[in-house]
Amino acid sequence: MTALAGGQSAGEPLLTVEDLHTYLATGQGVVRAVDGVSFTLGQAEVLGIVGESGCGKTVTCRTIMGLTPRRIAYSSGRVIYHPWGEGNILDLSERELQKLRGTHLAMIFQDPMTALNPVRSIGDQLAEAVTAHTRLPRAQARDRAVDLLTRVGIPAPERRMRDYPFQFSGGMLQRALIAIALASSPRLLLADEPTTSLDVIIQDQILSLLLELQRDTGMSMILVSHDLAVITEVCDRVIVMYGGQIVEEGDTATIITAPSHPYTKALLEALPQGGHRGPLRSIPGAPPSLIDAPAGCRFVPRCPLAMHECTGWTTELVETGGPGHRARCWRHHEVGRATAWQASDSA
Repeated sequence: MTALAGGQSAGEPLLTVEDLHTYLATGQGVVRAVDGVSFTLGQAEVLGIVGESGCGKTVTCRTIMGLTPRRIAYSSGRVIYHPWGEGNILDLSERELQKLRGTHLAMIFQDPMTALNPVRSIGDQLAEAVTAHTRLPRAQARDRAVDLLTRVGIPAPERRMRDYPFQFSGGMLQRALIAIALASSPRLLLADEPTTSLDVIIQDQILSLLLELQRDTGMSMILVSHDLAVITEVCDRVIVMYGGQIVEEGDTATIITAPSHPYTKALLEALPQGGHRGPLRSIPGAPPSLIDAPAGCRFVPRCPLAMHECTGWTTELVETGGPGHRARCWRHHEVGRATAWQASDSA
């Protein structure tokens, strides 16, 4: 891996993921958690990854960070962080990964209640994150920690530095995790469902904070969520995952107004509508097993547009008309006209 190149223009990609596979060995069999995922992330871009639980969103991010358990996980493909040259992150040693994490790539994990050490103060953990990736002496690292807590909206930060995680609310813990992730001003932030366990008011505050910090620093961000409403509110571009694969990708406005995969359309139809009363619409069936995934399209058992061809082999992501808008569906041109869960020529 070469030294930090720098000098990139805004039009160049920051991160490229090519044909990424991550398989996990379990007692029940091999889980194909990520199965051929490819995408690029631009400078200062906010990319959303959305899908149901178990679709491969988190494993994709952990693989990029080099955080999958190596004793049970096998990854292949290429993950290129361009400021470091064209070397593959998957080939790095743990020592090399430690130089990349924090300084260049950082991650916010799902559950703020379990992400911090319960027997160490917030200040100690934040100061440790600062000293791990900078050459600041301890006193200056604590000053930097106080500044970070102030930046993420923690009141009375000097006093709260002495508190332990159990003394923080869920929203404050998530703010502390954001502060830790930003300790060394990373170029790329991966936020793995950062609002899942929070109430709607705190969710909005955290999302607004992340966007504000992203705009202020110019960093790129990958935001992972199972909630398409959250993704469409804050992201420039959206990737929709299902069964370990990308089934649709495009700019946010296109995904919302002209979905080209039945699964994306189903997610949009499941969102509460303004003034809606009565039961919410759900997607029939359950996500596929990633140990024994069905042949062909993995959405076939739940798809209202499924036909015989869908069960035999899977189409690649194909252009659907708009620039950069692609979907993995034989009948992508019919999705917009289809009524909810009303199949024609179904398999």
